[in-house]
Amino acid sequence: MAVVTPRPVLGIVLLIFVSAAWGSAFPLMKDLIVRVPVADLLAERYGIATLVLLALRPRSLRGLSENTWLTGILLGLLFGVAQTAQAVSLHDLPSSVSGFTVGSYVVITPVLGLFLLGARTSARVWASVALATAAMTAFALMREAEGDIALPALVATLLAAVLYAVHTLLLGNSAEARQNAYAVTVIQLGTIAAMTGALATPDGLTLPSTPGDWVILGHLSIVACALGFLARSWGQVHVSPVSAAVILSTQPLWVTALAVALHGEPLTVGVYLGGGLIVLAMLLVVSPGGLFNSARRGRGPVPPPWPSG
Repeated sequence: MAVVTPRPVLGIVLLIFVSAAWGSAFPLMKDLIVRVPVADLLAERYGIATLVLLALRPRSLRGLSENTWLTGILLGLLFGVAQTAQAVSLHDLPSSVSGFTVGSYVVITPVLGLFLLGARTSARVWASVALATAAMTAFALMREAEGDIALPALVATLLAAVLYAVHTLLLGNSAEARQNAYAVTVIQLGTIAAMTGALATPDGLTLPSTPGDWVILGHLSIVACALGFLARSWGQVHVSPVSAAVILSTQPLWVTALAVALHGEPLTVGVYLGGGLIVLAMLLVVSPGGLFNSARRGRGPVPPPWPSG
């Protein structure tokens, strides 16, 4: 296995792209599930994403070890259950509350890493976690409420946050995921598609009915899923799980930017405060010395993110 020097800047760029892609997907998905059932939308979204990546590299799944397959399937199950719980709960939660609850995985990730893996996290990164948490609180609490909060939906969304944290730790600490990033991405997307498809097919698949909805599905499938998952797998080759969680916590910024651009929502004090805190958290994580050392702590040699062959 070839060994390369970690490239934190590359990891940062890739994870920022993931944050933007997933942040843009959040309001689009909330809009589309009104017309397409959740299970149907998820099955179509992840199915298309899997087919796109397989079309780009048809031989990507050949000659893989059993451990690589198991890693990809486990990652897919973790993310698939979390995504389904989050999507179903969107019906009964305001967007801001759902976003904040899911974003709590930025705190859950280092805590689970400490207790389950004994992973050490620097004071600088803990400070960035605190700032990111404060930012999400500002986004959630200083915006006008969009509706009542259903306790079962809130609990399900919190469970999703825990599963996202476990997914982040597994992705960042798995040798198979780092060595075969492309293949593991395809396997986990295919697993999510199969799981959600099993939930959707008994009643038949409901497809988008308008060109606009097909465009939204295309964005969700290709940009947010296929490219987003691939960029995350490659990004976490160079960035530690906790740092990755902090960078991905910038999603509310992209959600807000889309809401302002498309729906004319005002830029409130909460938006400015939350945005400022997110920027500070990012600066702490990506500043020289902090992220690079964090990315290397507890890891062996880093394989190249683009496997040959």
